Amino acid sequence: MPKISPTEFYAVPLRVHTFLADIPLHDVWVVDLPALCGGITLAEFLRQSNQSGTIRLPAAARALFRFRLFLGRIFRLEAEPPHAVAAAFAKRLAPEDRARSLVSAGTPEGLFRVVYRFENEQLLEVQNRTVHAAALSALVERADGYRFYFAVYVCQSSWITPFYMGLIDPFRKWIIYPALLRSIRATWDQNMRTRDSRRAQVLVRSD
Repeated sequence: MPKISPTEFYAVPLRVHTFLADIPLHDVWVVDLPALCGGITLAEFLRQSNQSGTIRLPAAARALFRFRLFLGRIFRLEAEPPHAVAAAFAKRLAPEDRARSLVSAGTPEGLFRVVYRFENEQLLEVQNRTVHAAALSALVERADGYRFYFAVYVCQSSWITPFYMGLIDPFRKWIIYPALLRSIRATWDQNMRTRDSRRAQVLVRSD
């Protein structure tokens, strides 16, 4: 599940490039997906995945998340800073962004909040005592299939941020994100098989 260069990522026509132009891009990852059928959107894929609950991290990655949350509760790391509302990325949304988004800004999504969700691009945000970060997911159709992009943006929330990111980077790069992208690939394959099966049943009934 390779990381790619920022140059390749910035060449993809996405809203995030101008929306977070002043926020450092920490890294970006990709996973290539087979084109079992055309016209699939990120919104459709996320909706099917949420309904079936198929995107699940392996046990080791889930254990790391639980340990991080345990530490967060002890040291109160998850508390949003006092300036969270004023600094929220959602405050940057233009009226046309809000009109285009399929989900209202601020909607909870696990540990994150939705900034926007377009048909093929989603931006999530998290603010706590360690970081103010955003996670970008995008799905781009290509001649030979689809490419799923996962990018992370991090701006300094406090003096803790660089130390915190340095501490978690090995786990993030070698365990969490590869596991997440493998899960996305497996979910894609499963959802596409289900979709093909339903289409086949419809064709049989119509005959």
